Amino acid sequence: MHRPTVHGRAALPPLAAGFLVAACFVVSSGAARAAPAMVPGHEATGPVPLAAHRAVYDLALASTHGGSTVAASGSMSFQVIDACSGWASQQQLKLQLVTREGQASDMVSDYATLESKDGKHLTFDMQERDNGSLTQQVRGEASVDAKGDGVIHFTLPHPSTMSLPRGTLFPMAHTEAIIQAAREGRKSIDPVLFDGTSADGPTDSYVTILGWHAAPSDSQYPSLASQASGRVHVSFFARKPSTITPDYELGMRYFENGVSDRLDMNFGEFTMHGTLSSFTPTTKPRHC
Repeated sequence: MHRPTVHGRAALPPLAAGFLVAACFVVSSGAARAAPAMVPGHEATGPVPLAAHRAVYDLALASTHGGSTVAASGSMSFQVIDACSGWASQQQLKLQLVTREGQASDMVSDYATLESKDGKHLTFDMQERDNGSLTQQVRGEASVDAKGDGVIHFTLPHPSTMSLPRGTLFPMAHTEAIIQAAREGRKSIDPVLFDGTSADGPTDSYVTILGWHAAPSDSQYPSLASQASGRVHVSFFARKPSTITPDYELGMRYFENGVSDRLDMNFGEFTMHGTLSSFTPTTKPRHC
């Protein structure tokens, strides 16, 4: 799952990307960075088996944080398509918000990517609308060379070029890294992420892995119940030396195939809980 965005509020990961205990994870706004750690006795078991699928999440207000928003509801759809040599993804977030003054707002964020399976190339397009009016658009492509150095070429909001630090991960690779770390028994990882949701470029991420459990799980969907799974918490930081607290956070349960459920999404002024209401696995194209 990739991180959803809301204009004027903190952006969050997928899937991503993404995003992350119990059925309901409490998001902390003051988590500081720590050094990655590993639990001995765990070993990887081959490549991460990411799965093409379509998922729909129902979103409900979990808490408010003293801002102007007093009511919120919505939904999010996320689709991953196996495009043979790459992963195509489409994500749409719809939110209905009401302020203390009674002002209603319908916010829609559409986000699409095509990421090569080797993690070397990403094309991205993100649009946000508030009550039907376009408020933000980001579009372009990014690539990483054999040494791990990368570059972003934006075409929107205006043509520009930005370098990527060595080791930057794109959204599907970020998801894969989280699951691989969980399978290895690691407690945390801290990769740099670029997902194309902001013209500000890459962001630091700190992922806390809150346990990894063998199948079966308690999912109502058989193809997920047969997967190993675990809770993760992802904090996102601005890439500034003095930054010690996250700009935003996401909690979720990840299954070994990259599907997520039990979302907790912190939008700054409020937090929403996401429930997986529909899940459909999709097949790999025959021509691949």
